[in-house]
Amino acid sequence: MRGLIRGSAIGRVARGRPSRWAALLLLAVVTLGAAAAPLVAPHPPLKQSLAKRLQSPAWIDGGAPEHPMGTDQLGRDVLSRILHGGRISLVVGLLAVLLSGSVGTLLGLVSGYAGGVVDRLLMRLAEIQLAFPFILLVVAIVSVLGASATNVVLALGISGWVIYAKLVRAQVLTLRELAYVEAARGLGAHGHRILFRHVLPNALSPVVVLASFSVAQMIILESALSFLGLGVQPPTPTWGGMLADSRTYLATAWWLATFPGVVLMLTVLAINMVGDWLRDLLDPTMAI
Repeated sequence: MRGLIRGSAIGRVARGRPSRWAALLLLAVVTLGAAAAPLVAPHPPLKQSLAKRLQSPAWIDGGAPEHPMGTDQLGRDVLSRILHGGRISLVVGLLAVLLSGSVGTLLGLVSGYAGGVVDRLLMRLAEIQLAFPFILLVVAIVSVLGASATNVVLALGISGWVIYAKLVRAQVLTLRELAYVEAARGLGAHGHRILFRHVLPNALSPVVVLASFSVAQMIILESALSFLGLGVQPPTPTWGGMLADSRTYLATAWWLATFPGVVLMLTVLAINMVGDWLRDLLDPTMAI
């Protein structure tokens, strides 16, 4: 019965919104393409051929069928690099959200439930971090730690916990006063049991929605760091790195910037639309 109700809720939210199904399909295609990049990419992403450098896409005069999206300044296949670059962007985005969401949720739970000095200290720490522009803080952390995929994840995770902590704290301040929490406390339940058994499950819905939108933000930030030379280092392909490499060839090889830029834009758009759909599912009162 619960499954039928849930299925009807999904159908009701999705009805009349074919764009959401299109976004979900697009996101699935991008994810599967990135995951299966070694199998579906037509060429190795690092394979160079100077004889084929700056070759046009296959449908343009001078293009070759074996390079559907053309080649870059070193003769590397653009499509293959986009597929492999998607693995970096998606993995970094997901891991950064997982790290920042986990840390922020835990600190928000402790802050909201404990109150007092603990709450004030954690919230002052959050406010101090919010005083720094987010992208500048990330750049500073990566500059100190060094440019690598692991350090990018750490920098994004460390910088992004605040919004989760404040969101969860606000939820906990309300939930801890409800009757079922008071009843659990009256029955002698320990604080950690109340937090993780009774409070956390009821505070997770907005966290899940926030995390779904944050993945798109983290992908953009990873691409921005790679564009600035502070992300994953060459020759590993990344969408931001491909955009950085294409700056010199905008007038002569438009496909070098166009294809990774369009894929990045569509991926972020699809994630945001799926996040909006998820918000409506978890909170039907917000559906429009």
